[in-house]
Amino acid sequence: MESQFGRGYITNLVLLAKHFGLPPDEAWGGAADHLTEMMLPEQFRGTPIEDLTVALRKRVLWHQPGTMDREDAEEVIRILYRLIVAIDRQLGIEDPRIGTYD
Repeated sequence: MESQFGRGYITNLVLLAKHFGLPPDEAWGGAADHLTEMMLPEQFRGTPIEDLTVALRKRVLWHQPGTMDREDAEEVIRILYRLIVAIDRQLGIEDPRIGTYD
């Protein structure tokens, strides 16, 4: 069956990241749709990745459009960064870092 908003885990993280690369007032439209078919891989159950995924879902699903768009978007981005680092650690990369950009 065809997926309308993305299926899987990394696929949906990338799609969410695209939303939150936009200005905060534009980021929220349709972002929650990417959580519909998001599946947590079994190897991440019971790890910090699962906890961060739950936090990400809550922050996106509970957001009220037009209310604290910027603050909530910044929190989603922080969770995404922490999630990416946690995934790298789980995959065996000892010292993953987000990096700094000018």
